[in-house]
Amino acid sequence: MNGNGPSRLVDPLEDPLPGVGTYEDFNTIDWVREKSKDRDRHREITNKSRQSTMALLRRISDAFSGWLLMLLVGLMAGAVAGGIDISAHWMTDMKGGVCLQGFWFNHEHCCWLSNETTFQERDRCPQWKSWAELITGTSEGAFAYVVNYMMYIFWALIFSFLAVILVRAFAPYACGSGIPEIKTILSGFIIRGYLGKWTLIIKTITLVLAVSSGLSLGKEGPLVHVACCCANILCHLFTKYCKNESKRREVSRVYFLYLCVHLSLLQVSYYFPLKTLWRSFFAALVAAFTLRSINPFGNSRLVLFYVEFHTPWHLIELAPFILLGIFGGLWGALFIKANIAWCRKRKTTRLGHYPIIEVLVVAMLTAVLAYPNSYTRMSGSELISELFNDCSMLDSSQLCSYKQQANMSEPGVDNSLAGPGLHTALWQLALALVFKMMITVITFGMKVPSGLFIPSMAVGAIAGRLLGIGMEQLAHHNRDSVIFKGWCSAEAECIMPGLYAMVGAAACLGGVTRMTVSLVVIMFELTGGLEYIVPLMAATMTSKWVADAFGREGIYEAHIRLNGYPFLEPKEEFEHSSLAVDVMRPRRNDPALAVLTQEGMTVGEVESTHYSGFPVVVSSESQRLVGFVLRRDLLISIDNARKRQDGIVSASQVLFTEHAPSLPDAPPPLRLRCIMDLSPFTVTDHTPMDITVDIFRKLGLRQCLVTHNGRLLGIITKKDILKHMAQMANRDPDSILFN
Repeated sequence: MNGNGPSRLVDPLEDPLPGVGTYEDFNTIDWVREKSKDRDRHREITNKSRQSTMALLRRISDAFSGWLLMLLVGLMAGAVAGGIDISAHWMTDMKGGVCLQGFWFNHEHCCWLSNETTFQERDRCPQWKSWAELITGTSEGAFAYVVNYMMYIFWALIFSFLAVILVRAFAPYACGSGIPEIKTILSGFIIRGYLGKWTLIIKTITLVLAVSSGLSLGKEGPLVHVACCCANILCHLFTKYCKNESKRREVSRVYFLYLCVHLSLLQVSYYFPLKTLWRSFFAALVAAFTLRSINPFGNSRLVLFYVEFHTPWHLIELAPFILLGIFGGLWGALFIKANIAWCRKRKTTRLGHYPIIEVLVVAMLTAVLAYPNSYTRMSGSELISELFNDCSMLDSSQLCSYKQQANMSEPGVDNSLAGPGLHTALWQLALALVFKMMITVITFGMKVPSGLFIPSMAVGAIAGRLLGIGMEQLAHHNRDSVIFKGWCSAEAECIMPGLYAMVGAAACLGGVTRMTVSLVVIMFELTGGLEYIVPLMAATMTSKWVADAFGREGIYEAHIRLNGYPFLEPKEEFEHSSLAVDVMRPRRNDPALAVLTQEGMTVGEVESTHYSGFPVVVSSESQRLVGFVLRRDLLISIDNARKRQDGIVSASQVLFTEHAPSLPDAPPPLRLRCIMDLSPFTVTDHTPMDITVDIFRKLGLRQCLVTHNGRLLGIITKKDILKHMAQMANRDPDSILFN
């Protein structure tokens, strides 16, 4: 630049600066600005495509990149999920023994390879050896039982220790379910590293270890986190996604929808374009194809718990189904309150300082209490599959141990009378129910990956199976009563305990998560049972109504509030008559609002500011609003201007006007109008807060300016709204601050 000539004024949009338009950690994105940037980018590509063939090809590539990204994420997420399921099954079986033909085979696959396995003893084969057989040479006797018991505890402690130590050392964000944080991120909050490559690697490994340790947790919730990590990582391969925060969340939202809340579209995020729904459909196709190719469940089906009931349900059975819904609602409300109280104690006492010891103690307690009971010893998925099972003539399960008559093939002979094996199974299930209900409360939320779908379904399935067997025996002893006469004949089964287990599982999961329509869809996917939609819907709705009577928050919303994440829950209604002037800052006795004037301020004055954003006004006297600018963009622009423009010093004026005034004997000014938002959202001081809250929810705003007759009065941020809502609910307003 010529020293005698005029200084060139830096325009960040005409000459883009790296870092302008980005966000700091633990801040909320500006959805409106991000969508505006994407529209400008798309408009530029469209205009250039009319000028040359290469530009046209670039436009086609840009349009196709979204579908290609969906394909890659679907393949990657499906492959990782299949690998997690296969590995967890193998390592779970390792606690009981090892396959001599190959240590990488789990118990089921090992016995499939054997030619000496019979149908009646299909779980026993010479190739599979328990630890007692390997160490002592026998599987019978008290000493063999003790050896297997000790090895079960040993492997549980090893797996849980590896899980918690890997999380602590390499990826602290890999712990927990991940769904509360994913919902917060999809709403626009920035948590750097939460969807990064290290989190993906460590969460994948530790999820296998945590599930295999026997802790009362599942892998379905953390799989949502894993899929969103895959989406975020692959977004960096495509420019339009890696440079736009809203586009990146659009991809993660697709897989969050598919894996978690398929139909609860409004609960996922503030911004949901229609094309995301179509891409969710494509994501489902790719993920289903990948899972079908991997076949992780070993049954050539896409569902985890395949059921095939042969008896239709009767209208009278709606009463016990609703009873299961009441139980699910009560259990859900009790679990949420107990788990949040325990997690709050973990955060506020010395218990939270020793996460490794906590995990090991809970793992030890779980293994010691779980092993003696066969229903708590098996994994959660195996337990639910066992409870959903519809008994057949060749079934060897204790749950199917009925007294069989010698002339069972003759018509009119009843074969549903409970036998001694079923009596034993009933008290074991009762003990398992109490154990699962208590141990899950202290397990969920520890510093290991932990999902809640399987434990919640297990509690409901146990309760449902117990009620189903009770109804079955009641029908057996009272076939001539008014209730059962006419539809419950002696020639056929009329009560299916497995159906009651499935309905109970849905009821308890609904009570904990407060999902309704999406829960019924999930149950269809997990079980394939489409015929029993009415029992599932009745139990699910009853469960939600009962649970909502004790509090409208689901477990994930409760953890969002506990952790202080800035998330405006769409289901929470604002029932107060506050106005915008009651919530805005500054309050009556507070210092004046920090603003920037469109001219007259120096670089030094701007750099000395400490807030994250500033309204720009015409002058301090008029307070007429001009726009809004972020402090991060200001500092980046000033730093780059000092490197690229001669004469920029602390005394240089900062201008937000279109034309720079001529100032003789003054250092060259710095024009920053182009980094300013010229159309910030504003409300008047008398705008009702319920309307303001709806604006924040539906547009995803990070702040809103309050004016009176065009003059700036104050500012409302998302945290101000959350604080006000907490104060109105008689909660500590500072509890919503994220730490």
